[in-house]
Amino acid sequence: METPSADVVIIGAGIVGLATGVKLLEQHPDLKLLVLDKEPSPAVHQTGHNSGVIHSGIYYKPGSYKALNCREGKAMLERFCEEHSIPFDICGKVIVALDETELPAMERIFERGKQNGVECEKISGDQLREIEPHAAGIQAIRVPEAGITNYTIVCEKMAELIRAAGGEIVYNARVKNMQQHVNDVILHTTNGDYRGGHVVNCAGLHNDQVTAMSGAKPPARIVPFRGEYYELKDSAKHLCRHLIYPVPDPNFPFLGVHFTRMIDGSVECGPNAVFALAREGYTWGDINLKDLFGTLGYAGFWKMISKHWRAGMGEMHRSLSKKAFTKALARLMPEIRSEHLQKAPAGVRAQALMPDGLMIDDFLFDEHGQVLNVCNAPSPAATSSLSIGKAIVERLEPRLQD
Repeated sequence: METPSADVVIIGAGIVGLATGVKLLEQHPDLKLLVLDKEPSPAVHQTGHNSGVIHSGIYYKPGSYKALNCREGKAMLERFCEEHSIPFDICGKVIVALDETELPAMERIFERGKQNGVECEKISGDQLREIEPHAAGIQAIRVPEAGITNYTIVCEKMAELIRAAGGEIVYNARVKNMQQHVNDVILHTTNGDYRGGHVVNCAGLHNDQVTAMSGAKPPARIVPFRGEYYELKDSAKHLCRHLIYPVPDPNFPFLGVHFTRMIDGSVECGPNAVFALAREGYTWGDINLKDLFGTLGYAGFWKMISKHWRAGMGEMHRSLSKKAFTKALARLMPEIRSEHLQKAPAGVRAQALMPDGLMIDDFLFDEHGQVLNVCNAPSPAATSSLSIGKAIVERLEPRLQD
């Protein structure tokens, strides 16, 4: 039996993989495309657990890949939602300084926003409470162009467009290994073998493992961090109108616990960020010994722990104590009480970690033979997905012309 083949095979049906497929078929409508995913449907992991925020790009270093792609990707995403009648809401957000010690960091974020072309303004505490009456803070940055959507629905539409354009998506097909040849790659999966002229690795939480399968040495290891959330009960939803964020710790690649009004009207509170015991470790009971021992045996993990152990202990405390989690939320919203909160589903972030313990906070690519590996696609990857997909297609162009 002949091995099914395609000009390009994309591994991963999360939002980055599907956006790449959409942009690829827009540019090359006659190209034969195949998307493989180990799950039974798209957007099962990072994308499907995303809070749905459409980021403005205010936080990111001017000129960085993240900043440039967020601005372009945000505009592309909004057009995509409009064209395909996908619900989204440009509701705005506030970034709140709780005391004078946070004002210098807030000022740096504001300047970054201006340099990145983000619509934003500094407002007083009184102006803040006109927007969010229950928020604490002495000053804030108002970002009216931030928004919300549902990225699972976005992915479902992308998958539909890929199929309509002649592409194929095969689910329940976990890549076990691959063999590179001069002109193609054979992929062995749990759903049979496939041949690709070129392969794009968008495997998210497993991208370093797939990178190793391509024959390359992964430049960073994926360490899973679980983001734990509560949501406001119906009786407390009025406390948050839109998006309320703290001034983040510039030394820690997480934004801190915040309030997010979702596109369905619910209000999510979090996340708490704790080391997960499996790449798909959505609860403390989800343990994968291979994942766990792989991380514990990685020198970069211990170097990271030695630098951030205090912050890590605080995150762990909030994970184990609803009282501590509530206290963290109450800094932003003093009226919050434990009885206002109910557990919400967690997500897992694929944190790329270098051997020296550095947490990679920008996009990272590796090319090896016929395989292009997306080794890190951090937040705001969902917002930026169509721009990232466009950039990946541009990287593929010289190969496709051969």
